[in-house]
Amino acid sequence: MKTVQIFFILFVGILNASSSLIVYNSNMGLVHEERKLTLKKGDTQILYKGVARSIESDSVNVVLPKGVELFSQQYRYDKLTRTKLLEKTVGKTVLHKGVKVTLLAFFAKEALVRMPSHKIRTVQTQDIVFEQIPASLMTQPSLVWNIQTHKAIDAKMELDYIVKNITWRSYYIVNLYEDEADLSGWISIDNHSGKAFQETALYVLAGDVHRVHRERMPQMRSMKAMMAEAPAVREEAHEGYHFYKIPFQVNLANNEKTAMQFLNKEGISIKREYRLRAVQPQYLHGEVRSDVEQFVSLKGFDTPLPKGTFRVYSKLHGTSVLIGEDAIEHTPQKTDIQLKIGKNFDIKVKQTLMQRNDDKERFRVSVKYTLKNTSNAPKEIALLVPFNTRADSIVETKEKYKLVKGNLLRFLVRVPSNATKTFHVYYESKK
Repeated sequence: MKTVQIFFILFVGILNASSSLIVYNSNMGLVHEERKLTLKKGDTQILYKGVARSIESDSVNVVLPKGVELFSQQYRYDKLTRTKLLEKTVGKTVLHKGVKVTLLAFFAKEALVRMPSHKIRTVQTQDIVFEQIPASLMTQPSLVWNIQTHKAIDAKMELDYIVKNITWRSYYIVNLYEDEADLSGWISIDNHSGKAFQETALYVLAGDVHRVHRERMPQMRSMKAMMAEAPAVREEAHEGYHFYKIPFQVNLANNEKTAMQFLNKEGISIKREYRLRAVQPQYLHGEVRSDVEQFVSLKGFDTPLPKGTFRVYSKLHGTSVLIGEDAIEHTPQKTDIQLKIGKNFDIKVKQTLMQRNDDKERFRVSVKYTLKNTSNAPKEIALLVPFNTRADSIVETKEKYKLVKGNLLRFLVRVPSNATKTFHVYYESKK
């Protein structure tokens, strides 16, 4: 993908402003603004104030109405300092100890001024008072276009430009109950672009945009949709990327993180799972003791979910307890979300090699699996065993299993509370 107050010199008017912002996951944003402007025939310059300080000036794409001829463009921004004020006020009136004088020249700490008596004096620059900021000082980052206007204009102009130092991420909060969960989804914008965005249509883009290398250019606030349930983010595929549109106008202050809730679902069906990926039988030696990981699956949603981090909480004695974190990639709608939340303290699995009888071509092993549940509730444990399921491979066991993902044997074993269950499996296959 190749990728405000506005003041126009010479009586340019401002009407019907609109703007949008696309934030990429590569520390940049694309600003789009549309304004109606008014020009008189013969106007020669447009001053556009309030662009971001981190603007990439060579990315500016301006579309001016027909009848306006564009010659050149400048990016201007003057940091307001005493030296800048002195430079722009030479030859103009300033105040010195309450007396109006004319500034003639200045040095490091001294200045030459003409008194009302027309005598010239040396004064301290720190004693000079400025009555106003000179109009030639650009105290806001601004674009200046030098133009020729062939006729009176009352039409729309459009402007696009890239800014740096703005990024986004999404995150999710899951409140877990016995057999259901509540979920809220948030998109957080970290804006250090040097511009505040007011009442802006916001999009975030998921994908890696190729960019040409450039030289480096010189409190969390939450906004919740004012409704019982936040409107859904709209996802749209475009040119190999995925766009997510925030369904309400946003305000993004500069140098601030802003989080917007875009998803709020209650009573989501969940499935708990306890799982262990066992050692491949061919490579098992002696005895291996393992912890069991626990997962929670959330039923799929009507909304596509941007890539982000899930934090899972549960309640204990009225207090919220963080029980795990996991991350998802960009996920299409109607896709179940499976979250790994940690290792279960009360479930252990032991894999014991009971017998081995290999030759040069085949391995033959007998394995005992011991599953121990010390909790006060029964647990169903998924034991996944990597195994080469060739046509001539052999698996012999009294325990039921299924073949999943082509090369995994899945044993789903129910272990009563405070109990231990064992079973044996004989494996044979070509090495």
